[in-house]
Amino acid sequence: MKTLFILNEPPYGNERTYNGLRVAGHLSKQEGNEVRVFLIGDAASSAHRNQKVPQGFYNIEVMLGSVIRHGGAVGICGTCMDARGMGDGDIADGTHRSTLTELGEWTAWADKVLVF
Repeated sequence: MKTLFILNEPPYGNERTYNGLRVAGHLSKQEGNEVRVFLIGDAASSAHRNQKVPQGFYNIEVMLGSVIRHGGAVGICGTCMDARGMGDGDIADGTHRSTLTELGEWTAWADKVLVF
């Protein structure tokens, strides 16, 4: 199954992005599943590199890394990155600056699209 996750919310402050990545991470580990994650709006900051969180708190950068290590792809809206002052050197390993064109392609590719 091919699943696209579109995440809109900031990485911290509510749990929508966290919960979306929990599901994405779980699916990416299952044989036969392909997962792609697109970060748009405030979710773009989820891919900021070198996140430091309090001990015992979840780390969104680590969760994205798990999806990537299990064959998933993570794209970040380039316009949203620019609006948040993020350059290509600011993003986590394995993620990439993306476009709405790629989001459209990923949407057509997917069997399921989940929006958080």
